[in-house]
Amino acid sequence: MQINWTQEHSEALRECLAEGMSHSRAAKAINARFNTAYSRNAAIGRAKRMGLTAPERPAALPWSPPDLTPREMRREREEQAVLPKRLVQPPERPKRIKLRCIQIMPRHVALIDLEADDCRYPYGGDEEGEVITFCGHPRREGSSYCIGHFYLTRGPGTASERAAVAVALRLVQAA
Repeated sequence: MQINWTQEHSEALRECLAEGMSHSRAAKAINARFNTAYSRNAAIGRAKRMGLTAPERPAALPWSPPDLTPREMRREREEQAVLPKRLVQPPERPKRIKLRCIQIMPRHVALIDLEADDCRYPYGGDEEGEVITFCGHPRREGSSYCIGHFYLTRGPGTASERAAVAVALRLVQAA
C-alpha cells in the first residue's frame, strides 16, 4: 500500500487522466510502471487533491431500459403474471391422537403445584384454551411418571428388556 505519492507518480496520474483513462485503469498503469500498489480509491483521492477533474463519462450507457407506453407496460406485467408462481402451502397440522387411558384417576395438579415426586403425565390441552394439568400420583423411581403411566408410555421392562423383546420378535418372524 502506497501512502505518499511522489511527484513522478502524480505526473503519471495527470497524464493517464488526460488520456481519458478511468481512475482504476490509471492506478493499474502507474502500478505496472513504477511497481507500486495504488488502489482506485487512492488515485481518486490524489486526483481530487491535485484539482484534477474526473474523465468524462459516456453520455449514454450501453444498455438502457426500453421506452414503453403505459399500455405496453401493463401488457408486459400481465404476461409476467401469467407465469406460474410457486405457491407455498402451509404445513398441515398433524391430527391429534387420542391417548390410551389407564385406570388411574388423576389428581389434576397444576404445574406450579407439582412436588418433586409427583407424576408429570399431562391431562388436557386438547382444545384451544383448555388448561393442562398433571397426574400428580407418586412417581416410579427413575421415571417422571407413576407406574401406570410409565407402562403406558414405555411398555413393561427396562430399555434393554424392551430391546430384547423386539429382537425376539424379529427372530420369530424370520423363522
